[in-house]
Amino acid sequence: MEISASRPAQRIMGSEEYSLYSSLSEEELIQMAIEQSLSEGGASQQVGHTQQKRAELTTNQRASQRPAAPTNRDPNPIEEMIKKGDEEGLNNIMKSGKRLNEPNKDGWLPLHEAAYYGSLGCLKILLKEYPATIDQRTLQEETALYFAVIRGHLDCLHHLLEYGAEPDIVNKSRETPLYKACERKNTDTVQMLVNFRADINHRCNQGWTALHEAVARNALDIIDILVKGGAKIEAMNCYGITPLFVAAQSGQLEALRYIVKCGADINTQANDSATALFEASKNGHDHIVEFLLSQGADANKPNKDGYLPIHIASKKRDNDEIVSMLIPVTSRTRVKRSGISPLHIAAERNNDDILEELIDAGYDVNSTLSHDRARLYEDRRSTPLYFSVMNNNIYATRLLLEAGANPNVDLINPLLISIRHGCITTMKMLLDHGANINAYIATHPTSFPATIMFSMKCLSLLKYLMDLGCDADSCFQCEYGNGPHPPIDDQRRQNDGPQEHKQPKIVQFCEMISTPEISRWAGPIIDVLLDYVGNVKLCSRLQEHLDSYEDWDCIKVKSEPPRPLTHLCRLKVRSMLGRERLKLIDTLPLPCRMIRYLNHENLNQC
Repeated sequence: MEISASRPAQRIMGSEEYSLYSSLSEEELIQMAIEQSLSEGGASQQVGHTQQKRAELTTNQRASQRPAAPTNRDPNPIEEMIKKGDEEGLNNIMKSGKRLNEPNKDGWLPLHEAAYYGSLGCLKILLKEYPATIDQRTLQEETALYFAVIRGHLDCLHHLLEYGAEPDIVNKSRETPLYKACERKNTDTVQMLVNFRADINHRCNQGWTALHEAVARNALDIIDILVKGGAKIEAMNCYGITPLFVAAQSGQLEALRYIVKCGADINTQANDSATALFEASKNGHDHIVEFLLSQGADANKPNKDGYLPIHIASKKRDNDEIVSMLIPVTSRTRVKRSGISPLHIAAERNNDDILEELIDAGYDVNSTLSHDRARLYEDRRSTPLYFSVMNNNIYATRLLLEAGANPNVDLINPLLISIRHGCITTMKMLLDHGANINAYIATHPTSFPATIMFSMKCLSLLKYLMDLGCDADSCFQCEYGNGPHPPIDDQRRQNDGPQEHKQPKIVQFCEMISTPEISRWAGPIIDVLLDYVGNVKLCSRLQEHLDSYEDWDCIKVKSEPPRPLTHLCRLKVRSMLGRERLKLIDTLPLPCRMIRYLNHENLNQC
């Protein structure tokens, strides 16, 4: 759990716990990712990230925990009398013999009401008559002194202290009157309590001291009173958070400066090893980051998950100024040791300005996630480029590619993800920078390129890939040929067995096209592929597909050899041009008619 002093945590990379995906084998995970890709809306999602919750109540929450006002209860004539400051009426009631030292159902005494409403005269009368009730508590463990503090009635507070009230009695949250006075930034109240020797270093049930609270409120006058009264600068709450950490986290620069002058450790770390610099970077407090760095804060202290301040700063949008300050003081060796580059985080979060700044600073665009960090994703993504392509972020993809990102590093080629998204712009960028148009997935072997498998549901994308030289011949090289094919269900059952020491079976094109998700497009898919192969012989399963629908008879005829000479010549010319030139075919010094011919366009067009 991540530690916090003042606000709920946002989910961050590195605070995750391994999910069920961590127990799966590589083959099972890649199979899952591919099946999601081929199914409707099967986008790969990052796994293992759990929603983090702050360990402490926020400052506002603590402030809201005020005692219920007496006015919320049933009307009470004595309460109304005290509220109006009717001392004569109060004396008359006591003379009549009515006892005013018995609590109501909430544990409130008239003394509590006098302190709550600031009726000093009534308070004096009640104390004189019932001195033993001075420290009596309500059911919420609140005393008359406590009420005088939270309501800011200094005269009542002073009289209670003079009369001997105990200043350190706590409420149910173990908060003292001094703590509540700091929470309300009431300087005079704090000074009075300190003068009457209130315990300055008392800790509430979450370990906070009055100094923690004063720092969180940036109350310099109160901080000065507490420090001069003996407050411990390095006091830690139960999560290892010191007042300096609180100041950095909440962006209180003046309080931070004061605490540092008092000798507070600038590199203090909470129980999760996060530093004040880490928290300031996470929360976007650039003025705090600047000050901490000027005081020698170490930017290379990782938190318990191995993340440095530059990692967490790269996550937050509009944090480029902080990233700029952290770049020159962050060790590249420490970044590499963490198993993740800030480029990964900026790319995942679509923080393009930060991504560009990191690239300009020389961060390696081909850095890969460590094995343990890659395992947190079912698709085992590895590079910043993969994150950008997965987010369909064209600008970030261009930045990375132009900076030298290799599009062929990840287990699942980013080109396959761009095909799944149907983004021609990203596909073209990746191919222009050397993406393998015949990409395969090693852990899910097929007899034909995975690029074809990912584009089967979109014939225009399939044709686009074929035009650029994707290998169509492999789709018609079936190991079963004209012989009988094993049933698809039997194949799946074989693959469901134990994976240990078992080679994954190579999936044939005819098997893939026979799946329920794809089979209804079998004819048009075969029709497109036939335009990019010569004389081929369809296996018995592909023949069955074409025989199953009479409108596909023309496709069956098209597949029968011999193919037209004009078609074979076109294939030969395209082969001689090669894939690199095919990418630029529209710009080659060829007649317009020849270009249309090579692109399988209608030659009758003008």
